[in-house]
Amino acid sequence: MCCFSGPVRDVSATKIFARLEPAAEGAPARQVIAYAMELTAAQDVAMVLPLPTPADSPEDAVRFVNLEGYPELFDRLFEAFPRPQSRGRGLDSDSLAPNEGKRLEVHAVGAFEASFVPRRADFARLDARFRLPERAWDGLPGYADFGFAVFKLKAGERKKVHPMAFSFPTRHPTRLFFPTVHVHDGTAPAQARFDHTLYWQVAPEQEVEGDEQARWQESPGTADAHVDAKKAQGLVRGDWHLHMHAIVGRRPNRDVLLRVK
Repeated sequence: MCCFSGPVRDVSATKIFARLEPAAEGAPARQVIAYAMELTAAQDVAMVLPLPTPADSPEDAVRFVNLEGYPELFDRLFEAFPRPQSRGRGLDSDSLAPNEGKRLEVHAVGAFEASFVPRRADFARLDARFRLPERAWDGLPGYADFGFAVFKLKAGERKKVHPMAFSFPTRHPTRLFFPTVHVHDGTAPAQARFDHTLYWQVAPEQEVEGDEQARWQESPGTADAHVDAKKAQGLVRGDWHLHMHAIVGRRPNRDVLLRVK
């Protein structure tokens, strides 16, 4: 997703990694996400990532991962593929009542400050600078019961910083979720310009279904040929293959869900 709390000059080269984790007994399945991009902003802003967390998830449901020591993670993921991915067209109430309770916890995660917002109403517990404009929600009716990961980004010219990363409980135990919906100017348009490369892993006995499966690439070997799984802090499984798909150009403004079976 590229949803920002304020104006940004430019966002490009977005890269997202996703992997499902097995559900522990009596607990919901979890998914990991690593996210990187290049950003130019004139003022401090927050990036807001909607997450399909189960309803009423607790405030500690999201576990943030500090990748400050592995800024080159996505470079290593890209190297796992013998040639660049072709840049073709891609894949296609009371709960909202104000909540003025205690401030949400802020986590120091390397170069970022991050918070988990359990539901839309809890944005009232964040600094106003790091909330989405109210008008943006008019174009996001499907996110009323989602949770949100919020990363606070510093103003400055185009720069590349280490990836943001976290794991979260998911309501979709057989879906890989990629936050790709756009809010750049306080609105969520029906169409948006994409410049995204998606990476993911599934267990060797599993496969992913989708309308453009023929366009996906699978790495010829396992991830550990290029990725240091220890430095990636368990986000990437070294003994599994990787998959990659590029989404470039104007397309419907929505998140990407891939079916896993």
